[in-house]
Amino acid sequence: MKFLPLVLAAAAALATPGMAMAQPGPSATCAAKRDAISRDIDAAKADGQTQRVRGLERALAEVRRNCSDAKLAADHQQRVRSQERKVAQRERELREARRKGDADKVARREDKLREAQAELQRIKDLP
Repeated sequence: MKFLPLVLAAAAALATPGMAMAQPGPSATCAAKRDAISRDIDAAKADGQTQRVRGLERALAEVRRNCSDAKLAADHQQRVRSQERKVAQRERELREARRKGDADKVARREDKLREAQAELQRIKDLP
């Protein structure tokens, strides 16, 4: 299980830019992950990329062995909670900047808060 993120990262790093888009989102189901890796294996075989095929086959074996939809859902919830904490921190920073009255800091803190809120929404919108 410890090797799964490493193998998946290596497989993603070896992917060509067009193929990298075929990977499912981080909170996709295990079946979707298996399907995406299988598609990437087929494409790598068609292109004659034997090293990439081997790496993807290892990644597929790890997904089959260790992936569970419950764990994926729990990981997604953890990412949401983490980003919610970041939004709360940015809100505190903005209140402090407003209290001090520094217009430049207020503007920067507002931008950072908007970025954190957008990232939170992006994470929540993942499947």
